[in-house]
Amino acid sequence: MNNEREREIRYSIRSIIKHVKKKRLNEETQLRAIIRGFIDHEMKNLNESQVADTDPSPNKSTGINVLEDLLKKIIPVLEADYKILTTSEEQRNSFRSHVIQAIVNTLKPVEVNNKAVKESVKEEIDIEISDDKSEQDKFIDIRTDSEKKADEEPEDPRSEFGIDGQDETGRNMAYSSFKKVETSVIDSFELLSAEEDKELFHDYLIANVKLYFDKFETELSGNVKEPTNQAYDVANQDLEEPTEDEIELGL
Repeated sequence: MNNEREREIRYSIRSIIKHVKKKRLNEETQLRAIIRGFIDHEMKNLNESQVADTDPSPNKSTGINVLEDLLKKIIPVLEADYKILTTSEEQRNSFRSHVIQAIVNTLKPVEVNNKAVKESVKEEIDIEISDDKSEQDKFIDIRTDSEKKADEEPEDPRSEFGIDGQDETGRNMAYSSFKKVETSVIDSFELLSAEEDKELFHDYLIANVKLYFDKFETELSGNVKEPTNQAYDVANQDLEEPTEDEIELGL
């Protein structure tokens, strides 16, 4: 009688385990289908966004439109030079700091000059320039040849370009790299007249250059984390491996 009862209990347990396994398998299949559908949807959106980038819709701001064209010109140049600096992170940090400072310093005089030109249109300024060279002809230069040579030799422009305490290799590379893009930056900024456009251009240029440098550093470091989202995390938790106790009970 006890043996028969034990067989009935075993049979009931096996039936429950089979039911639970079947239910779990169905739920897992459904979850995988949901995840696959979500991934397909995300990939479709990603592909559409990449295709759309070749013919992007204009932004509401002219300043941002001009900036977008500029970034397409200068970012590949900055990226190539930045990724040459593989000896140390200090070199790349120096490169980054010098480029950003150079952009800020370059745009300041351009903006000031543009304002000065506008003001000069409203107000006439008479400047008298003397054509009398007789005083200059009487000047006697008492400097030695070595002093004359020292005065004529220009200082290293990279020294004035540099930031105290920053790596010199990064500085030198930044100087060379910025010279390649400086004209493009100035030309793009000078296209804008409205203050709102100029402010957006300035602020978003600095922000985007910083973000691209972050991106370049991540790519160099190799610590790239796979993108995820809440839906995947929730589904992944449901699909975690069962514990030993769950396996014994067929859960």
